[in-house]
Amino acid sequence: MPSAEDTSVHQHQERSVVRPTHQDEVAAAGSELIGGRSGRWARFGGTALTPVAVVALVALGMFALGMVQKLPCYNWAWFRGASSQYTHACYSDIPHLFAARGFSDGLVPYFDRLPGDMQYLEYPVLTGVFMQVASWLTPGGSLQYREQLYWMVNAGMLMICAVIIAVCVARTHRRRPWDGLLVALAPAFALTATINWDLLAVALTAAAMLMWSRGRALAFGILIGLATAAKLYPVFLLGPVFVLCWRAGKWRELGMATLGAAASWLVVNLPVMALAPEGWKKFYTFSEERGIDFGSFWLIITQRTGEGIEVSTVNTVSTLTTVLLCAAIGALALTAPRRPRFAQLAFLVVAAFILVNKVYSPQYVLWLIPLAALARPRWRDFLIWQACEVLYFLGIWLYLAYTTSGDKHQGLPTEGYQLAIALHLLGTLYLCAVVVRDVLMPERDVVRRDGSDDPSGGVLDGAPDAFVLGRAAHPPEHAHAMVEGPRVEWGAGRGPVAD
Repeated sequence: MPSAEDTSVHQHQERSVVRPTHQDEVAAAGSELIGGRSGRWARFGGTALTPVAVVALVALGMFALGMVQKLPCYNWAWFRGASSQYTHACYSDIPHLFAARGFSDGLVPYFDRLPGDMQYLEYPVLTGVFMQVASWLTPGGSLQYREQLYWMVNAGMLMICAVIIAVCVARTHRRRPWDGLLVALAPAFALTATINWDLLAVALTAAAMLMWSRGRALAFGILIGLATAAKLYPVFLLGPVFVLCWRAGKWRELGMATLGAAASWLVVNLPVMALAPEGWKKFYTFSEERGIDFGSFWLIITQRTGEGIEVSTVNTVSTLTTVLLCAAIGALALTAPRRPRFAQLAFLVVAAFILVNKVYSPQYVLWLIPLAALARPRWRDFLIWQACEVLYFLGIWLYLAYTTSGDKHQGLPTEGYQLAIALHLLGTLYLCAVVVRDVLMPERDVVRRDGSDDPSGGVLDGAPDAFVLGRAAHPPEHAHAMVEGPRVEWGAGRGPVAD
């Protein structure tokens, strides 16, 4: 029998957990599929499944559905010409690179030179380690059999990453564990999870954000460094940490995070950098030399005008635009009426990088999904964006089917693919716009409606400002401009203050 103290703790947890079905009309409507909104007899945290456990199980189920969606390719389409894997929208880099990057022949990434145009593995070191471990776990047999099993082994390892991501998002905002369902149920997450190895970096980034929310700056930095050793984009999260710590005067935590990131990145990269410098730098030289590719607005420009753009020009303009956008986000952080939440700025900087990049592979959406769930946990906006991403997912494969089907021209012509790219760009810009609106109008931020400051902010949560610009020193006094409720003193504490 549970003690009276345990019962009291469980009752407090039940009262403190924010239930989206009571605040979000889309979540409430969706809950009708499973019996309607949770009522006062629903138990969370007792003997029943906890919200985090439910999120983890849903993530497993959706990941499995994503694997089922790849079955036509697993059974035959990967091995019978290019067009079939595109018409079935089940393409994956994983089985193709098993042989193309030397894993089937036992070559060591970065150290052994590859035959063909790609001389060395073009992935960051930690991703290369992930790929190598999967190849060690792949049994022998015919090449096709080994490619199938290599994808299956990788899928199993990536499934672990997917659960880690969903659980970390569910635990980052203590009172909002159900926001993890945004990640677990995201259709683009299931569709793109096994295209490439991006989930490794996404899992490390999600774990880093969880550590930051718990005030563990060094652990955050170490995980960001490891994530950057798997994919480049996580390093951008140090930018929001910098401007937010500047505004709050938390220089010690900023230093710990930065040193931790640099140290862990070096620990992973230094051995390969020293012993196989040519193989190590391939990722960076390939990224620089890569031309305009799928999914970018640059591709629309070149296709519409019929004129090419020099790679050096694209690199320069993209870099400068990214710097300017990040500077604008930094200015927003220092001038907003209330210090923005960490997740909001993290989403904006990664989205800015994606929007101006010269390539947008369909799996890049995985970078944004956990950040979007924390930055704007509202189902309507999230699903609008996801719909655009699913349409882009279908659009790129149908366009590739069109270009590889010869005279048959089965699939989506160039103009249709350009529309798919535009939808992806507009969907991402829409979500950026509502996040920026929440920053400028904190009373519209659903996370802050209960008087919370920055649940994912760790040491920043509730901290007073030390440096501000413009009118930032005069935050709004009321949080019920849109929703009736008690007055909120932003950053003054963990909850609302009654009049």
